[in-house]
Amino acid sequence: MGNRLSRIYTRTGDDGTTGLGDGSRVNKDSLRVDAMGDVDELNAVIGILLTEPLSEIIAATLTRIQHDLFDLGGEICIPGHAMVKAERITALENILDRLNDRLEPLKEFILPGGTRAAAYCHLARTVCRRAERQLTRLSREEAVTSISLQYLNRLSDLLFVMCRVLNQDANRPDVLWKNET
Repeated sequence: MGNRLSRIYTRTGDDGTTGLGDGSRVNKDSLRVDAMGDVDELNAVIGILLTEPLSEIIAATLTRIQHDLFDLGGEICIPGHAMVKAERITALENILDRLNDRLEPLKEFILPGGTRAAAYCHLARTVCRRAERQLTRLSREEAVTSISLQYLNRLSDLLFVMCRVLNQDANRPDVLWKNET
């Protein structure tokens, strides 16, 4: 681990640039910084979700995901660096399958909502999708690991299933979309 921050403001970003983990400087509106910001926002939304009453398995899974997302942010911050391992994708798939096995198959689209925890989880899912889109854009311009893209893709699937489980655990039905056209 590099130097810890002892002073929060440095004034080095006053010119509209920010430092990456490799020491290089980029514009604050670069694709790389956007991707880092979206991953950071996703981590923050999951932090909000973790303030809700959750089952032990969901809380532990989300806490582990927060650590993964911090690693992913570090990976994005250091061009050419890899931190997220393929085993983490397998872990997401395993918990996704375990949680999904508890649910009835969907016959309709569902709307974000139900419990507050489920609504926060839906928010996390949408931010995850945005982070994935942004990382995909970055991958067209610069090197990004395929594992990081797969991780975000699988994570959004897991978050969707978690939304449903959170409602189920609270004895609240999914909010079904009603196509009235």
